[in-house]
Amino acid sequence: MSRAMNLKASPDVVTATCATHNIGISSIEPLESGGTRIVVLSSAGAAELRRKMKSSIMEGPTTRSGLYVARRPVPTSRY
Repeated sequence: MSRAMNLKASPDVVTATCATHNIGISSIEPLESGGTRIVVLSSAGAAELRRKMKSSIMEGPTTRSGLYVARRPVPTSRY
């Protein structure tokens, strides 16, 4: 099961829900298309959040902000 999901809720609501149910957040960002993208720390946490916010899960494509760049490995020196 994926730990990432897109929800039709503000980052504040998603963060509060995770805090209430003791679900660790790895990454959270607002979506340009509205809503929030979240990656939680564990698959058990993802399953719990899906149960708690079942009616808020977004299906289909979303638009992420260009301000949030995916992490890339740091290049190693060749010396």
